[in-house]
Amino acid sequence: MIKLEGAALQAALAQVPAWTFDAERHAIRRTLRFVDFNAAFGFMARTALEAERQNHHPEWCNVYLRVEILFSTHDAGGLTERDISFARWVDATALAMGAS
Repeated sequence: MIKLEGAALQAALAQVPAWTFDAERHAIRRTLRFVDFNAAFGFMARTALEAERQNHHPEWCNVYLRVEILFSTHDAGGLTERDISFARWVDATALAMGAS
């Protein structure tokens, strides 16, 4: 995996407009809100299964109905296409599960 920089980074970030770029960590982050803890935990369970399938695991935190997610590819030293792809999967899955 190659760390995204310059024009490639800007183009990749445009694909995930709901995510915030963390320049210090060279990562993207997003906070999702669900209707309740059960919905948030269900989303996390689905995401954990996908993370195992992809062998690419996010940093995340759950507090009640909120799930915070951060993606960065540690081996590459920052954001890669792999992170962008998984972020798009998260967006679609979270939307289907009623997140805002």
